Amino acid sequence: METIIHMDGAILMFLQESVRNVILDPIMKLITTLGNAGILWIILTILLLIPERTRKIGWMSASALLFSLLINNIVLKNLVARVRPYNAIEGLIPIIKKPSEFSFPSGHAASSFASACILYRKLPKKFGIPILILAILISFSRLYVGVHYPTDVLAGAVTGIICSCLGEWLVNQIQKRNDSLSVT
Repeated sequence: METIIHMDGAILMFLQESVRNVILDPIMKLITTLGNAGILWIILTILLLIPERTRKIGWMSASALLFSLLINNIVLKNLVARVRPYNAIEGLIPIIKKPSEFSFPSGHAASSFASACILYRKLPKKFGIPILILAILISFSRLYVGVHYPTDVLAGAVTGIICSCLGEWLVNQIQKRNDSLSVT
């Protein structure tokens, strides 16, 4: 465990010292903002709920986002209670406003992957691939701006993928139940 904690810190310091720059800083700040409160994913989900042909995908994304909120932000963050890296790594300076909640797992990564994985699997690839790339960029931005450990982001991505599967499964189960009720 100590090795992982050391690697987490080394990666963040490398990003701060060798990757951050005047060109990327504003871009990464903007990208990270897209993930704030899951707002981008919520907007995309609402837009998918409007047309009937994409409504089921919208419900899957909404379910995945709710699972992510419950599992990551309500349960895991408070259970693990990991301090933010800028409070634990000497010399690490975040370049955005310091979040006040716990660090593990990354809610930005979790919500991004929860919704993006649904959209990647269910929408045409011309939409799904850019959406998945955006989820990866939002997740990476959390490291770049100095507010999450790499393991926070990795855990958020993994739990987000699991939430996407749960969201898809739940909507399919509800549809099966409704279909069987309408047949009788």
